[in-house]
Amino acid sequence: MSSLSGCCERLARLDSHTPAVWGSMNAHQMVCHLNDSFRVATGEKHASPATNILQRSVIKWLALHMPMKWPRGVPTRPEIEQGKGGTPPAAWDRDVAELTTLILSFSGQKTFGIHPMFGEMNRDEWMIWAYRHVDQHFRQFGV
Repeated sequence: MSSLSGCCERLARLDSHTPAVWGSMNAHQMVCHLNDSFRVATGEKHASPATNILQRSVIKWLALHMPMKWPRGVPTRPEIEQGKGGTPPAAWDRDVAELTTLILSFSGQKTFGIHPMFGEMNRDEWMIWAYRHVDQHFRQFGV
């Protein structure tokens, strides 16, 4: 699995006009969604739980440990969904700089929030989640 820092190279290939391969977000909304997601991961932002024993065990294990790409169209929590409670896009350069900072600082994170679907996760699980979530959305925009 690639590192989170390698994601910054992919982010640099994205611009606000990069079209989506799938999904309803534009590139700027996706960047803001990832910023919000990292804030949930660090415990800075709350996302309402949508979990059950299957999601906290089997689905979590599959999502974090199986060598498959995540499926498209998995619903997100309203607090981080664009057009609902997610942070709306503001200035492209500022929002991208914020995502770069969040990506680079995440590997040094010591404490974490609660994942709204997977529940409590240890540091290794959060690192896998972070890479896979960023990768999912970067693939959504072909970068």
